[in-house]
Amino acid sequence: MTETNEELVGQLESLGVEYVFGYPGGRVIELLDELPESDIEVVRPRDEREGSVMAEMYGRLTQTPGVLAGQGPWIGSLGTIGQMEARLSSSPMVVLTEASERGDYSTLAPYQQSRGDYGGLDLPKILDGVTKEHWFPRSPTETLRSVQLAFKHATAGRPGPTAVILDGDAITEEVPEDPIPPVWDADEQVRNWDSAPTDGDVERAAEAFAEADRPVIIAGNGVHAAQAYDELERVAETYDAVVVTSYLGKSTIPETHELAGGVIGSFGHEGANQVVSEADALLVAGCRMNPMDTNWQAPSFIRPDEQTIIHADIDTRNAGWVYPADVGLIGDAKESLRALADAGEVNAGGNDWARERAATARESFSAPECDEDGAPIKPQRAVKEIEAVVDDETVVTADSGNNRFWLLNYLQTPGIRTYFGSGGVGGMGWATPAAVSAAITTDRDVIGVAGDGGFTMTMTSVEIAVEQGVAPTFVVLNDTSLGMVRQMQDAEGDIAGVEFHDTDFVKVAEGFGAEGVRATTPDELAAALRDGKDNDVPTVIDARIDREEDMAEQLQSSFYAEVGGLHE
Repeated sequence: MTETNEELVGQLESLGVEYVFGYPGGRVIELLDELPESDIEVVRPRDEREGSVMAEMYGRLTQTPGVLAGQGPWIGSLGTIGQMEARLSSSPMVVLTEASERGDYSTLAPYQQSRGDYGGLDLPKILDGVTKEHWFPRSPTETLRSVQLAFKHATAGRPGPTAVILDGDAITEEVPEDPIPPVWDADEQVRNWDSAPTDGDVERAAEAFAEADRPVIIAGNGVHAAQAYDELERVAETYDAVVVTSYLGKSTIPETHELAGGVIGSFGHEGANQVVSEADALLVAGCRMNPMDTNWQAPSFIRPDEQTIIHADIDTRNAGWVYPADVGLIGDAKESLRALADAGEVNAGGNDWARERAATARESFSAPECDEDGAPIKPQRAVKEIEAVVDDETVVTADSGNNRFWLLNYLQTPGIRTYFGSGGVGGMGWATPAAVSAAITTDRDVIGVAGDGGFTMTMTSVEIAVEQGVAPTFVVLNDTSLGMVRQMQDAEGDIAGVEFHDTDFVKVAEGFGAEGVRATTPDELAAALRDGKDNDVPTVIDARIDREEDMAEQLQSSFYAEVGGLHE
């Protein structure tokens, strides 16, 4: 007979799991004990926070579940960072954790274990707050079926994180030969089906969009989740519509495309925001329309009484949630966009407004500061130097804070599925482990961009890149402060805790076995980026930027200002 942990690894192999991002501890050791004999590679991060981001990024890149494994208390604390991002960024992810039970000592009994007793913690309640579903199986049969269902639910409908708490002997006991209830074949149990909109809704949407004089598409993260890039471009060209994106939707269309108009939002492109305001018909594809996307619902931005709104989403609850929709296309974004394209007549070249307006909107990708040669480096110019080494295959990961808004505005991505940011929960420290994950799991060039605050949170990920033999480039936009918060001060020193010690990231990088370079001029940054692409070890570039360049003041949209500039 086979022990549960052996069978569980076999199930993971049959489900095509390539990597487990895992930190040994507790009963998850029983799982990790079997992995060396499997075809699954274990990537051991420096802590569960980094591992959770790596698993989330794998899921976001591949749209197959990234697997995180670790001991319960730390998965339920440090490891919630990646799970929260996965939940809000629709990234499929499976968490295999444990309750630290031993023998006859149960977490449900009065032993102050991990189930919420006095002096204990309630791991299921923690996971309930961040995952789509979680399971606490109590037998080998339940363990195997729970893991299968975790993979199914991680990709069903809107993707997201799921979790299984491995419980005591249920991970080590032998699997019965005729289990009750039965355990089905993993491939059959995990199978999902795409949903599609009704013919009537497609017909109404096609008619409304075809009749529009100024049609605009707002593409969100749902296009990434469905990998509906060809379908998005086809709809845009069929109806001659400008395509703008949400922050999480950035790179769903090449931002160099003649119909691409940039990124909307409070600190998005002014050109893209104006395009949305001018539209007479809006197709919202896979976008939640959160407050940052909608400029906090500025009255002049989107106007349901004056604009026809078609909302395509995998979840019927999302369609028309923020703004009333005239038509809802409920289904997988690929299916909805394909149906809408099929229903329309090819009008490419027939709407001069779309191409001319998109070209004007794309002017927001540049500013005079992008060409300044001074030192310290203007952050706008730093982004343009990054753009210079980015091709249509290069993956860029962006952290939270000022750095992501500089990137959003001035990095014009030439390819699809190339830009990823922590725009769900927006956690600092995301970009560096995400870049490592992308480098490990793809053969593409990877650039991770963070401020000095966010980089320091997870800079030990650089060491994991060294261990794994991959060579991403890490750009630290260094202003020796918590820049976004510092710039919210009414006077210097007005807010506590915003200034940082000037860390020598060159020495830090070298200590991890990576290459470290300090860049204080645009030319030095350009040279370091070119060298980083060719290096066979990771490169950390400590780019000293002008801390006086005020992100909010320069990038705040006119619509955001209209509602008072609430800031983040």
